[in-house]
Amino acid sequence: MQFIIKAYDGEGMLEKRMEVRPRHLEGMNKLSDHIICAGGLLDEEGKMKGSALIMEFDSRQELDEYIKNEPYVLEGVWEKIDIDTMNVVIANGIK
Repeated sequence: MQFIIKAYDGEGMLEKRMEVRPRHLEGMNKLSDHIICAGGLLDEEGKMKGSALIMEFDSRQELDEYIKNEPYVLEGVWEKIDIDTMNVVIANGIK
């Protein structure tokens, strides 16, 4: 199953986000087989205000396990997370 995840940082969390970011990226590297696309959501000034990920897992339960252990969740950076299933048609050469 493919999922689109939009995770929004809490107010004033940019400094905390940058502190936790190396652990987040380390985790992303370990999950690279599940990642179709990932990047930061930006505000009007070009500063990160959240994350957008398109990921593939065998089940929603597997996705929930990842979210539960995501450093941005554990450290309270992400305040709101929206998740929808998705049918990826074209991405990273996938058609």
